Order: sequence, then C-alpha cells, then structure tokens
Amino acid sequence: MELSLGHFGDRRLAACGAALLGRMMASAGIGVSARRLGGDRAGEVRFGRFLGNPRVMPQEMIATAAARTEQRVRGRHILVIQDTTSLRDDGEQNSLNLHAAIALDAYDGSLIGVVDAEFLRRSGGRRDACGRLPFERKESFRWLAVAHAAGRLLKAGAASVTIVADQECDIYDVFARCPDGVDVLVRAHHDRGLTSGGTLHGCMRRVPILGREKINVPAAPGRAARTALLTLRARAVRLLRPVRNRVSEMRKLPPEVPLTLVEAVESRPPRGVAPVRWRLFTSRPVTTLAEARETTRRYRLRWTVEQVFRTMKTEGFRIEQARTAEGGSFENLAAATLIAAVSVMQLVHDRDGTAGRPIDDVFTPEERAALERVNRRLEGGTARQRNPHRRGTLAYGAWVCARLGGWTGYYGDPGPIVMFRGLRRFRQMRADAALIHGVGPPSQRTPRSRGKSLTRA
Repeated sequence: MELSLGHFGDRRLAACGAALLGRMMASAGIGVSARRLGGDRAGEVRFGRFLGNPRVMPQEMIATAAARTEQRVRGRHILVIQDTTSLRDDGEQNSLNLHAAIALDAYDGSLIGVVDAEFLRRSGGRRDACGRLPFERKESFRWLAVAHAAGRLLKAGAASVTIVADQECDIYDVFARCPDGVDVLVRAHHDRGLTSGGTLHGCMRRVPILGREKINVPAAPGRAARTALLTLRARAVRLLRPVRNRVSEMRKLPPEVPLTLVEAVESRPPRGVAPVRWRLFTSRPVTTLAEARETTRRYRLRWTVEQVFRTMKTEGFRIEQARTAEGGSFENLAAATLIAAVSVMQLVHDRDGTAGRPIDDVFTPEERAALERVNRRLEGGTARQRNPHRRGTLAYGAWVCARLGGWTGYYGDPGPIVMFRGLRRFRQMRADAALIHGVGPPSQRTPRSRGKSLTRA
C-alpha cells in the first residue's frame, strides 16, 4: 500500500508528505526533526515548509490513515483501543497531549492501523467550570468521539467492534450514548450506585467464582514483571444515572445502563506488591469461565497502545524531543510520527506470521522487490537462517528487517528496537541505491558508491 499522509489539495504537497513518511520510517530509533529528516539544508527547508504549510493539517493525515484501516477490517472482529499520552509539558500545568485510537484484531491481536486521534491542550484552572459544561464541550468527550469513529468500522464491514479503554473512560455518558453495534470494555474507576441497591465495590461478595487464570504482568516503573494468578467472577449490573449540576444535561441520559461486571483479583501477590484488581465493564454477557478469560485477554491487549506511544517517544522516534514549534508544525510532525510508529509496531506484531497480514500494510510494491533481493543475501544454510514466511506476507518483511537489525534467528523474538534498526537500515540501503544510480532529486545524487554493502537493494 502506497505510503501517504494525505492529498492536502496539492499533488506536490502529497508527494512531499509521502517522502516525509518514508524518511521517518528510515529514522526510527534515532529521533525526528526537520533537519535530521531532510538530510541536507535543501531537504530541511522542504520538509520544514511542508510541516508549516497551512493546507497541511493533522486531521487529514489521521483521516488518510483511518481510511487505510477501514480497508482492512472487513469480516474481522475489531478492538478499538484508545488512550492519551503527553507530548509536551512545561511543568506548570500547561501541556500538549495526544489522544489516539488504534484497531487490533480481537482474536490474534494483530495491529491493523489508526482509527482516530486528536490533540488536547491543557492548562490549569479549568476544573472549576468543568461540571457546568455540556458533555460535548468537555475534554472527556474524546472517549465518546472515538466510539463514534469506531462505528465507521462497522460500516466498512467489520464483523464486530469493541472499544477498549482504561479507568479514565469510566464515564456514564460513554456507556449510555455508545453507537448501536459498538460494544464497550472499560476498566471501572468509580464506585457507582446500582439499581439493585448498594454500590459497585461491594456487589461481588456473594458472587461465585467462575475459575482462575494465570497472566503475565509486564514490568513497569517500580514494578518487576511477574506471573499473576487471577480469581474471576462476573455478574450483570445496572448502573444508576449519576447526579449532574445541570439537570437538563442529566435528563438527556437514560436513568440506568445495563452492563456486565467482570472482576479479576490476584491471589497471593508477592510481598510488598499491590495485587492486580480489575473491575471491567463490558456490554457483552459473561456467564462462563471461558467468557471471563476472553474479557481479561481483550483488556490486556490495551497495552498495545502504550507500546505505540513508547515507540513514538523515548524508545523510538523521540517526538517529545523535537524542537519544532507548536501551533501547526509540531502537531503535523506528531501525527506523522503516530502513523509511522503504528507501521513499525505492525512489523513487531506480525513477526511470527500468525496474523497473516499482507506485506503492503507497511511496504510499497517497489520495496517488495528490494526485500526479496535482500532476503536472498541474508539467508543462510540452516533452517533457522532461512526466512520461514511466504513472500507477500508482512511476516516475510519483518523477518528481513529483524535480520538487518542484528537478530540472528536464535535467542528469542526480535523486539521493537531491533525492528527499528532493521527497517532504518533497509530504507537507508534503498536511499543509497537511489543516490548511486542517479535516482531522486539532483541535490541528493552522488556519482560513486561509498562501499559495497547491500546498496543494490
């Protein structure tokens, strides 16, 4: 599939955007800036003008990426995972944040693409007025906006769509106003009142245990990775409508919302470690252990969006270090970085080939031929040194990038940093070949080769 950030009403802007995205993919792991992406002064000026052009807007970049995602969802069960990350913060309650939503296959966990994204500017002193604003004008409306964006995937032919989010999305309006056909899976935060009496936190005491499951808890700041044994319970609940400052706003909502509550509590956590305790709201019925396990499995896939954010930031493109000014240029660069980060993570997710994604999810037709030439040079004589994946699959390209990134085929699976290195080296090889053979703009041509590595790729 052709690399593109959008059309922007101008063929030259579209071509420049495609070139920028290609350079970003090549720069994965070393940071992004107009100077670094441009390669020389002329390139820096070109990309700087593109990012600052008033016709270039992040909304079109996201819409273009979302349209590609819609082409890939037909017949599939989709999870739309959303979260917010900080891009810039001055330490004085002024920050620029990105709220993004990505699509995953609900069964194999493969990353399909971008669904939606928006930028949020935060400054201190807004909370006092928050309770008096209509929901549509609140910052928290973004969670419902993603649910409506997810509804477009149903129109594109998805078999089912479920939005997945953490505790910040525990909002009654989201549960009550989610589009028809779009399910929810949200971690509870509030101790809500129930129509049956009592509150959420005490409603599971007499509910029988469905069973247990073991999960891998990833490492986090101040927490080592571990295996946790979870006890699972589930029951149907009806949430009471919360009281609002504006009666007119409250009356727009139904008096109750029916959901299923799945509770997962860790048994025997390590000493001094807070136990895992998830209270998960889902709009799907859960009556068996298998259904409860499927609910927690889908919730754990939420960690994928955090991996994408890390890829955008310190572990990948380092967008937070870019010196590009806010107010247009930085937002454009950040939107392009999100799209590039998702493409890199698609390689990581399909490295074993279980998802069976096509190679054009990430690579252009011209790059496919180059991948095959590089693959022939990388393959060795043993089974582990040969690409086990079929040509035309994304896993085939992921294997080539992993080998270029330093993975030997032994000692575990290649991670994001290895994929970064490999993808960067592959795209650099392509750029070197274009320069050596006189392809590309005159300012970037060179009459002779600087070495005989794999530049003919």
